[in-house]
Amino acid sequence: MAIAPMTKTGKPALRLARLLALLLPAALLGGAYVSQYGFGLFPCEMCWWQRYPHFAALPLALLGFARPGWRWPIAVAALAIAVSGLIGLYHAGVEYRWWQGFTACTSAIQLGGGIDPLDAIMNKAPLVSCDQPQWTLLGISLAGYNFVLSVGGALVIMALLGRSRRV
Repeated sequence: MAIAPMTKTGKPALRLARLLALLLPAALLGGAYVSQYGFGLFPCEMCWWQRYPHFAALPLALLGFARPGWRWPIAVAALAIAVSGLIGLYHAGVEYRWWQGFTACTSAIQLGGGIDPLDAIMNKAPLVSCDQPQWTLLGISLAGYNFVLSVGGALVIMALLGRSRRV
């Protein structure tokens, strides 16, 4: 009696790749927004750069669900996820002082309610430097975790797409 291998091929692999291409950027963006609005960890400029490819991956993954026969949206979503991870690697390198980063800083300014914009910029907006991690776990910053999860996830998605070609 032969036991079937546990590796997914064909349609199950494609479904799993499609699901991962949607859930990974959604979870990472969700975590970014929870950390920002729930815990006050305001993003620096490079943090925002890491979000943009995930924003691009979401509609591509949804297109993969809308057109299940199309594999290319999932592959492009995986590429976008990998780009976010590589930006995370660059950002983590700046935080760990492996290389020089950009000197620009960003801030979260909320205008309205009669607030003077210049006063908000100069006195009320938190300045967030790209070379200072706001949070770490086991010595790894959020940018470092984005690198690990995004690049690892993109590789898994691409491997699943490769397996889905085999039937």
